[in-house]
Amino acid sequence: MKVYIDRRKVHSRAAAANSASVSGLLVLLVSVAIPLFLPRSASFSWLLSIGGAAISMIGIYLANRWVRKPRPEDSLDRALKAFDDRHQLFHYPALPCDHILLTPAGVLAMEVVNLPGRFSHQGGHWKESMTMGRALRYIVEPRVGDPVLFAKTTAQELQDRFLPVVGADAVVPIRALMVFTHPAVVLDTSGASIPACKIEKLRKQAVINSAGLAPDTYEKLSSYLERETTT
Repeated sequence: MKVYIDRRKVHSRAAAANSASVSGLLVLLVSVAIPLFLPRSASFSWLLSIGGAAISMIGIYLANRWVRKPRPEDSLDRALKAFDDRHQLFHYPALPCDHILLTPAGVLAMEVVNLPGRFSHQGGHWKESMTMGRALRYIVEPRVGDPVLFAKTTAQELQDRFLPVVGADAVVPIRALMVFTHPAVVLDTSGASIPACKIEKLRKQAVINSAGLAPDTYEKLSSYLERETTT
């Protein structure tokens, strides 16, 4: 399998996370020091403390997204490494999806969720069981959207982006899938077929049932996705 990644994006987001975390801590330290060394300006310390806390939370949120390991691209690479070179995996292209697998049969768009907990789809509704720990971390951790809505909107957005590339007559099967990578995650779908799976089942779920892409369509998509990822 061929893998492409926009490492500049990863590195810049990670640097932003570290900068925000350090800056927030420094602002908090200043807010504590002001009443001690500048008593007349003590009334401003609470503003700095609020600002420092906000900056720190932004840094933690970015760190959870761009620093915390295992990285989403690493998890996907390991899960799909057995595919041959006709399968091309693109990480962080300038498109409405962070991870795209191009196969001879079509395109698989993936969103990675690295959170523990129980997620369920019952009666047509997607739910997340909220524990005390998750509630306390909610503001600094990524939100988990509805995989059904994600699949519909992502597929349509990618179709719109691919249309000028492959032409109106080309057929590009697109499937979108939410992939849960945390070992402590529990998915309860009660038999419903929804576009979500655990990482260990991704290889099986990555199969797209279609007649396949025309060779020229495949080449156009390959070149386009590579440009959007590496330039």
